[in-house]
Amino acid sequence: MKKVLIALFTCAAFPAQAQELYVSSEPASNMPARSVGLRMTNKFFKMEHDGRTAFRFEPEVMFGINRRFMVHVTGYMANAMQPGTRFEGGSIYAKYRFLSQDEPHAHFRMAAYVKGSIIDNPFTPAPDGEHNELNYANNEADLEGNNSGISGGIIATKLVHKMAVSGTLAYNRFTNNIKNDLTANFSRNMLNYSLSFGYLTLPVTYKSYEQTNLNLYVELLGKANVDNGVKGNYVDIAPAIQFIFNSTTRLDLSYRWELAGNMVRNMPSSFTVRIEHNIFNAFKHK
Repeated sequence: MKKVLIALFTCAAFPAQAQELYVSSEPASNMPARSVGLRMTNKFFKMEHDGRTAFRFEPEVMFGINRRFMVHVTGYMANAMQPGTRFEGGSIYAKYRFLSQDEPHAHFRMAAYVKGSIIDNPFTPAPDGEHNELNYANNEADLEGNNSGISGGIIATKLVHKMAVSGTLAYNRFTNNIKNDLTANFSRNMLNYSLSFGYLTLPVTYKSYEQTNLNLYVELLGKANVDNGVKGNYVDIAPAIQFIFNSTTRLDLSYRWELAGNMVRNMPSSFTVRIEHNIFNAFKHK
């Protein structure tokens, strides 16, 4: 009976919201309470300053503390900003869902999040691996391996039948990296926003938690510098395909590129491969 209840809980918690498991953004919904997720993400991108193909590997552990609160801990390892593969730093992400409105085959969620990163990277890549701000006038900042700082924002997600739509609006404050100071061509303050669509394609009729789910996504991802004298903005598009196996393991494939913008970027496009495994009821309720 216990195994049956766990299986039923898994069916209700994971695949029912499968079309909200966006690849490039987070929904307002949380992972199930008392669960643990193990995620491995690899991003491949062409470096504009020298034309080489680099990668960033991001191992991540996620904790569903309760039905409202979850935490992510992520590490970053890459050969992007310096030659050779090296550990770049890490980040912590926490999300609190403060609004839930449920209807038959539909719901609306809102959540607030905060993320902090500590990164050991130069701000401008150079062929010899040394910091050289004259080598490439890049002014794109992010908390995913390139820059230290903190971000906070609001997420709203609406699900109706097989379609889920989610929007994010957030503020970023960037700081000096561990060994390198933020240069004048970077904005210390930035807004980021996203609009994401997800559609559950398969199964057509849900019969068992062992069925494979197929989800299709399109995400619009934007950033804008807000400091005086440091102009720059962009909007990217990131279509993705996702498979969910046995309601516990997912495989994501996504390609992201710039639609419009005037920000000088070193990584304007990327290909993402991610595998994630979720362990439900990983720790007991006190």
